[in-house]
This record gives sequence, structure tokens and C-alpha cells, in this order.
Amino acid sequence: MEKVTCTAPVNIAVIKYWGKRNEKLILPINDSISVTLSSDQMHAKTTVARSKSFANDRIWLNGTEENIENPRLANCLKEIRKKAQIDAEEHFHICSENNFPTAAGLASSAAGYACLVYALCKLCKVEGDFSEIARQGSGSACRSIYGGFVQWHMGAAESGEDSIASVVKEAEHWSDLRILILVVSDERKKVPSSKGMKTSVETSTLLHHRATHVVPDRIKKMRTAIENKDFDTFAQLTMADSNQLHAICLDTFPPCVYMNQVSHQIVRLVHQINQVSNRTKVAYSFDAGPNACLFLPESHLNEVAGYISNFFPSNADNYFRGESIQPQNIPQDAIDQIDLEVQEKGSLRYIISTKVGSGPEVLEASGSHLLNSEGLPTGVISC
Repeated sequence: MEKVTCTAPVNIAVIKYWGKRNEKLILPINDSISVTLSSDQMHAKTTVARSKSFANDRIWLNGTEENIENPRLANCLKEIRKKAQIDAEEHFHICSENNFPTAAGLASSAAGYACLVYALCKLCKVEGDFSEIARQGSGSACRSIYGGFVQWHMGAAESGEDSIASVVKEAEHWSDLRILILVVSDERKKVPSSKGMKTSVETSTLLHHRATHVVPDRIKKMRTAIENKDFDTFAQLTMADSNQLHAICLDTFPPCVYMNQVSHQIVRLVHQINQVSNRTKVAYSFDAGPNACLFLPESHLNEVAGYISNFFPSNADNYFRGESIQPQNIPQDAIDQIDLEVQEKGSLRYIISTKVGSGPEVLEASGSHLLNSEGLPTGVISC
């Protein structure tokens, strides 16, 4: 039995992917650009093993065995077998876990499938670009194959061979960009992203206008903003595109509602901070869920954290997690300029402080494996 263990990061799209032109191959209707987050705080971890002694393929996710016949998972395994010319008698055992909430709008499927594909490719010695395979598991997973700032190209080929990801800039290019993940809810969302996208493609006229007339220009401007480390432009584009995603969700019939009242109060606070500061200090982005991702220069980190602590007070320990952060005490005259009521304690569950990070990596330590010597989840003796 051979096995490999990897971690893969979360990515947050600043120019959003929402909608497929081909459901089976997961081909998007527009390009997207994302920021890869550091795996130190948020990651998927996967161990894959291969052996002729395994009776069949099996997968365990976050401690529970899942259906190996999932079509997207099956597509990834099929592609790996094809590229690596795997013997039909060999099977895979896969064990994966996330260290952050799953299916809560925090790109768990992107990290999970990127990790799965990367680990399988390393185990089977598949070379070249992995993003096309990862895309067939979860569209945005192709962006988590790389670190830094990543563009997913929609491509033109019907086969999907040119619908791949590429690096705009490495993580080190903009090392003082920080990210705060404001966790409003860690519960599963009621409308899965894949279902919401399909309904939007079928019913939203705004979605098709956006893909054709809005996104191409935003992609160009966002690439330039990243290359120049122009935070003002980056922030304005990020917030506008987040708003447009959720406008499309409301333009969908029946509407998909992912943000909640707390989400909207976060939006209001961000705009208020920027307004009273007479400059853009922080930007928000929301994927398909209520949780906010805030981007900001490191020089404003403690100040913005101070505003958040004041207007979203915590009722628990360990409110700020991850990278070091020291919320400032904001002067009362500055607080008085913010047109927002202090929210109920516990409106925010917790906050993860992180930064731009690198792509997937192989864990070399033998103790890092999630599968034991029999190819079963660690702690399981037989099954």
C-alpha cells in the first residue's frame, strides 16, 4: 500500500464565479479571480492510499464514510486513472477533513477537491497542470491548486481543456494584504451553491448581462490592481462584484438568499469605516453564505478589528483566531461618527485572521496520515 497526505487552501473569489455553461464538465460562464488564503488557519487535509488489496474505492469525509459513487468524485478518479494508467485491480481509499465549517459559504468544497486531486496526482505521479482535474470536482477548486492571486479562465473549447487556472501574482507579491473571516454562522446553507447557480443560469437575466458585459472589464481592472498593489481599486471592485453576485441571487426565481441581517450590518460597518476615514481601509466579500471575508492592508488591521469588537461584541473567549491581532481601542468621537447600532453579543461567532497563502503541499511526517496501515481512518481497527 502506498499513501500520500496533503493540505490545500481555501480561496475567496474577488471576481465571482456563479453559473456554468456545461454542468457535467463544470465549465463557467465567465472568468473569475481569487485570493488564496494561508493554510495555516484554514485548510483541507487529505490522505489517499492505493492498493490491490482494497476491494473497492472508499472515502471518509470529516469522520463519516460517504458514497464513492458521487459523480464529481467519480470524474476526478476517472481522470487520475486515465492519466496515470492505473491498473483496474487497484483501488483508492481516501480520508479527508476540514479544520473550518463545511458547506457554510467558506469554500470548503474548493479546498477539499483541490486537496484530493493534488494528493492523488502526487501519489500516482501525474505531472502537469492539475487544475483541469480539480475543476471537475468543484469549479472553484481549480483556483485552490495555486497560491497567491489566481485567475480561472472560462475557456472556449467544448472539451473544457482550456478551462484552467493560472497565477496572476504569487502570495509574496502582496504580503501585507490581510484577511479577516467573520463567521456569522457555521451551519450548512439551505441552498447549495451548485443548485443556486443552476437556477440562476435558468432564470436570471442579470447573470447573463454580467457575464457578457461586466466581468470581462472587471477582470482586466482587477489584474491591474493586483499587479500594482492598488488597494483602492481592488477594494472597490471586490465589493461591487460581491454585491452583484447577491443581486443575481435575488434576481433568481425563486430567489436564493445567502446573506442575513448580520451580513448586511457588516456591509454597513465597512462602508461607515471607509466614509469616516475619508479613505478605503477595508473591503468585504461574501460568497454563497452569510459569512464575510474582509480584505485590508496590515497597517489598518488593528484599527478595523477595534471597530468590529465595538459594534459586534463577543460573548465568548477566543473571539479572534489565527494570525496575531490586537484590536485598538477606538476613541469615542470616532465611534460616534459611525451610524450603526451595537449588535447583540454573539452576532459574530468568531473571527479568523489570516493572510495570502501558498498552494497545496505534501506533508512528509508519517504521523500526519489520516489512514492507518490497513488503509482505514486512523483509530479504526477493522471495517
